[in-house]
Amino acid sequence: MSDIKRVVLAFSGGLDTSVILKWLQQTYACEVVTFTADLGQGEELGPARAKAELMGVRPEHIFIDDLKEEFVRDYVFPMMRANALYEGLYLLGTSIARPLIAKRQIEIAKMVGADAVSHGATGKGNDQVRFELGYYGLNPDIKVIAPWREWDLTSRTRLIEFAEAHQIPVSKDKRGEAPFSTDANLLHTSSEGKVLEDPWQEVPDYVFSRTVNPEDAPDTPEYITVEFDAGDAVAVNGEALSPANLLAKLNDYGRTHGIGRLDLVENRFVGMKSRGMYETPGGTILHTAHRAIEQLTLDRGAAHLKDELAPRYAELVYNGFWFSPEREMLQAAIDHSQQKVSGTVRLKLYKGSAWVVGRKSPNSLYSEKVVTFEDDAGAYDQRDAEGFIKLNALRLRLLGRRG
Repeated sequence: MSDIKRVVLAFSGGLDTSVILKWLQQTYACEVVTFTADLGQGEELGPARAKAELMGVRPEHIFIDDLKEEFVRDYVFPMMRANALYEGLYLLGTSIARPLIAKRQIEIAKMVGADAVSHGATGKGNDQVRFELGYYGLNPDIKVIAPWREWDLTSRTRLIEFAEAHQIPVSKDKRGEAPFSTDANLLHTSSEGKVLEDPWQEVPDYVFSRTVNPEDAPDTPEYITVEFDAGDAVAVNGEALSPANLLAKLNDYGRTHGIGRLDLVENRFVGMKSRGMYETPGGTILHTAHRAIEQLTLDRGAAHLKDELAPRYAELVYNGFWFSPEREMLQAAIDHSQQKVSGTVRLKLYKGSAWVVGRKSPNSLYSEKVVTFEDDAGAYDQRDAEGFIKLNALRLRLLGRRG
């Protein structure tokens, strides 16, 4: 690693990545290029530029990119088509953002002729894996610097001491012991650590930032519609919206009605269990609506096969294998299934829940004429069921006779 001359750092401008920036400059005597991704985290990104300039990064080597549309269109929506839930619950908000950040870092590294890339993920978590699998999948020869696996700055106190010793500005809210750690983007906000580490203790209300307390949500339900075309949401309440704007609109509805909170003890890829709190307001509504339109438009065989594939897909995303051939193979099958997944879903939003109350589609496989309890005028011959049942019962009858 001694021949590194230039490194692209995933840079937020916060305490950790600011310390990393200076540490890279000192430890590797290299030039640092900063990259800050706007994924809809709701933070002002101007300070990140100012912090990088203050620490000697050349203006032309400070990249702040608005990736919100690409994030939702090319990462969130494909995942939503799969109905992916990690361990049956987690909508993968942090996991799905990492491959896009990694991809853009590798693109910038090529643009500026960098030898290496760097990130601020710790050696205990999943993000180090997600970033680095992304890097290597896109550039097998790239060098990766993971400071948390190298340095001896093993506490917040040590980080602050390093920052003060090197004239790195530290905001007042970073000087005390952080009550918990957060990560946010347009899809979700995750919180973990400190006050959340005991899984027996209820999550304090001050941890939640994206949703009102369902108990305090409006006492009157609100109805909305979500329209789909080939598996992707394209409109809310009849208003056509871009992917990012559509998710933002659903986030607003979810925030108001306290939808999308999840308290989860999950299995990290590195082997340990961790407790996290997730808020995915718009994503929860979108997931619910997508499953509803599939109820009408997917054949039973396709729908059940998708349900078998979804956990595998979710695990690949969670573990960082977005750029793997198996994820791409699954995506091709899933996308093929979505060709006729178009129509409109009506939902009732009320105090933490999003209920499906209606769905319609020009491609519906639902036949009221066939399924009716009234006279079906010969659309279905009930006598056909006898042979169907006997054929399916044959092996059971043979087993029963043997016993």
